[in-house]
Amino acid sequence: MRIFITDLKGRTATTTDGEILGRIDNAVINLDNGSLMHLLIEPDKNLNKKKFEVDSKGRIVVPFKSFKSVKDVVVLELKE
Repeated sequence: MRIFITDLKGRTATTTDGEILGRIDNAVINLDNGSLMHLLIEPDKNLNKKKFEVDSKGRIVVPFKSFKSVKDVVVLELKE
């Protein structure tokens, strides 16, 4: 499957349990090998961000390996 980050930007990101994380803002790419490392998510106003790593702009940093599916929303499987 091929998808562009511009296709993901602005989509709602949820956990497999249905918790809304927020909207995808950007991604972090490893320039050495071209792999997608993290998704950066603008957190939902009701989300408790203390459970997550955040960047200097307050976006949630989610490892790309958590990525599960893309439909109307992007589903991420998060391990606690």
